[in-house]
Amino acid sequence: MTSDDAKRRAAERACDLVQSGMKLGLGTGSTAALFVAELGRRRIDILGVPTSEATRRQAEALGIRLATLDDEPELDLTVDGADELDPVLNLIKGGGGALLREKLVAAASRRMVVIADSSKRVPQLGRFPLPVEVVSFGLETTRRRIAACLRELELPADIRLRRSADDQPFRTDGGNVILDLRLGEIPDPHGLAAVLKSTLGVVEHGLFVAMASLALIGGPEGVIEMAGN
Repeated sequence: MTSDDAKRRAAERACDLVQSGMKLGLGTGSTAALFVAELGRRRIDILGVPTSEATRRQAEALGIRLATLDDEPELDLTVDGADELDPVLNLIKGGGGALLREKLVAAASRRMVVIADSSKRVPQLGRFPLPVEVVSFGLETTRRRIAACLRELELPADIRLRRSADDQPFRTDGGNVILDLRLGEIPDPHGLAAVLKSTLGVVEHGLFVAMASLALIGGPEGVIEMAGN
């Protein structure tokens, strides 16, 4: 079984949770795109709030009704992928650069369900670089603040500016840039999340702590369900 097959199984299972009339947060990334495609195939009558311009374009092409978070500030369910998830469903997200909108939409939802293949399960977060969205003004001063915070937490201060395919600074849909933190291990996701959130210049970080209530993990044996704490 390929990774795409495993992701597709998880996406299909997530669609089984969707009922007609729901207001759905639509995630971003390769696995979330499979979920949106399956929604379009089943023609379930939902109202979707996309977390990125890429997801918006995909959903529009499939004829899915869309709204903004300002139009619909309370959602029934968000389905999204993850770059990593630990045993209690803490997540790293933002590999696709949509972490701010993803977190805003997830926080507005009664429930967040994560879909992934089994390669995304880790005993401890940190193998995948942690994305941190920051404003471009004063970028170097923000980088230094983050580095100082990491040193205080005894974490490596390996911070790299994300670049696009043409070697320009990657820009989020909100016009910000992303610093990827290569930490190796994150022993205290709650503590790091709080420190990053309070750092001047940081818009948002990719630690989704205690936000997901269920993960659907696709693999050769089928789809495994993991419940959050």
